[in-house]
Amino acid sequence: MARLQLVTATKEARAPRVRTSAKTAAIAVQPAAVEHKDHFITRNGLTYAGSHLIIDLWDAEGLDDRDRIETALIDAVKAAGATLLHIHLHTFTDGGGISGVAVLAESHISVHTWPEKGYAAFDVFMCGEAEPRKALSVFKAAFNPGRLVIGEHKRGVL
Repeated sequence: MARLQLVTATKEARAPRVRTSAKTAAIAVQPAAVEHKDHFITRNGLTYAGSHLIIDLWDAEGLDDRDRIETALIDAVKAAGATLLHIHLHTFTDGGGISGVAVLAESHISVHTWPEKGYAAFDVFMCGEAEPRKALSVFKAAFNPGRLVIGEHKRGVL
């Protein structure tokens, strides 16, 4: 399993301040490597920017638990072999739903939950060598959905 790294800006003086939680702050901080790859993927004769999974969890548990969601995002990033840059989560006071995003070097994972309906919507978009489908087992284990619906779209097909 790939080791998760929180990438920092190479010019810290001009980098914006990023708020992190105790969980994301505990991840090893490494300076960003200077790379100029476009991260497009070529598989089975098709070249595209990345794979975008649209994931619906129904009859799911823990959708109002901010720590559980943050842990699931971190674990999904690790499982997919992606690079976490930042996580931002917002808890809504009416209904307790949570919306947020894990910003990745390879793109993002977003989440929106409706605990009162047992429903969560995840978007997992990744380019390069990351494997977004590996995030699915993390979400299944973290939220124990009764039903899982997955759609996939190849973004930026050349």
